[in-house]
Amino acid sequence: MVRVSSFSSTTLLGFIGIALLALRVHASPVRRQAAFSTLSSADIAAFKPFSFYASTAYCQPSQILSWTCGANCNANPTFKPVASGGDGVSVQFWYVGFDPTLKTVIVGHQGTDASKIVPLLTDADFVLKNLNSTLFPGVSSAIKVHDGFAEEHAKTATSVLAAVRKALQQSGLTTVTVVGHSLGAALSLLESVYLPLFIPNVTFKMIGYGLPRVGNQAFATYIDNHVEIDHVNNKEDIVPIVPGRFLGFHHPGGEKHIQDNNSWIVCAGEDNTDKRCSTGDVSNIFEGSISDHDGPYDVVTMGC
Repeated sequence: MVRVSSFSSTTLLGFIGIALLALRVHASPVRRQAAFSTLSSADIAAFKPFSFYASTAYCQPSQILSWTCGANCNANPTFKPVASGGDGVSVQFWYVGFDPTLKTVIVGHQGTDASKIVPLLTDADFVLKNLNSTLFPGVSSAIKVHDGFAEEHAKTATSVLAAVRKALQQSGLTTVTVVGHSLGAALSLLESVYLPLFIPNVTFKMIGYGLPRVGNQAFATYIDNHVEIDHVNNKEDIVPIVPGRFLGFHHPGGEKHIQDNNSWIVCAGEDNTDKRCSTGDVSNIFEGSISDHDGPYDVVTMGC
């Protein structure tokens, strides 16, 4: 069974408990949104290798470095691991390598064990805080993020940066794709802001699954303006609706929402309140389902 850090098994769980308070707050008015589109089967299939890479982040570093992690590794047979770390308890697993077939360096962050979320509907002790000026030099002080996510990211930031530099040098590639599920998606989103500040002339993209809200409106706007992002939410998963908007948290754009009929809808804008998108579909945790959190995302259910 995958182990998760104390942060992932309490703080993220606490998001759901604190989300209960949202039921006492009036919903935001529905804003006009741009037209929707539905992804083709080919578009959905293009996510598959990255979905497996996000799932791979749940595996032990020893499995990743030897590329012997079963179906997750078999799905991307040309991957070349460069570094992996974390203990899955106090520090989330992470890994870096490159895929010569996809022509990108991959950075993966471990997510959370969904089975630990529902039993712990507790109040969350968290605040929105400024990004660390050493790790995020020059980023506006108006940008604030969840302090637990920021602290978790800081544990591995410099190690990941060194590994990405090594992978770029070894591979000769100029593209980096950062992936993750749940807490791993939150860490990957922070990574997609952090890494470009120290690695110029490289294209970065973030692909996340079951992404909780990470920061405030200024953070979401920064992501929209600086990061190429896709975040995929599965049906009535409740994790993407926490922490609540009433606490000052906002999603960036880039949502792809898997419908009950398994079609994938492109949701325009931030926190789209249309029923075809996660924020509109799951207005509170009683309307959601934690069983949707791990997937499947097309054919991939997260875990090692």
